[in-house]
Amino acid sequence: MAYREIVKEGDAILRKKSKEIKIFDDKLEELLDDMASTMLKYNGVGIAGPQVGVLKRVVIVNINNLFLELVNPEIINQQGQTIEKEACLSVPNVMGKVKRPKQVTVKAQDRYGNNFTITGENWLARCLCHEIDHLNGILFIDKMIKEEKKDNNKENKHCNNKDS
Repeated sequence: MAYREIVKEGDAILRKKSKEIKIFDDKLEELLDDMASTMLKYNGVGIAGPQVGVLKRVVIVNINNLFLELVNPEIINQQGQTIEKEACLSVPNVMGKVKRPKQVTVKAQDRYGNNFTITGENWLARCLCHEIDHLNGILFIDKMIKEEKKDNNKENKHCNNKDS
């Protein structure tokens, strides 16, 4: 596993749509492993391919010791809505309130190409939406309702940085 550099807002790659994964091989496994180590190094709770400079439809979420790898994720159902604070490894020093579905169902594949679906509520739903948005060139600041000052001394968890 290697650490990769986090791509920051202003880099055009964050605004591009990621490509579907069609080949499930050692390169994909290496990418997922690198993304996981990078996310943990920077205290994130989620990371997407574009955030490490790779326009591939891959996402990792780590919430309350639930570690999920999603390849080619797609939201197939959503219900309700909630407004909560978010932050992002690619948009340092910014935090703001974003409206998201309260519950989402996502279909995806694992690193071996096996299909699965997962339904997440509240925080998991929010993080899945946040990371899948990255795959479509959308940042949380595009959906932000209200910006708030980020206090780096607090230990609140907000997608996608635990130190937000």
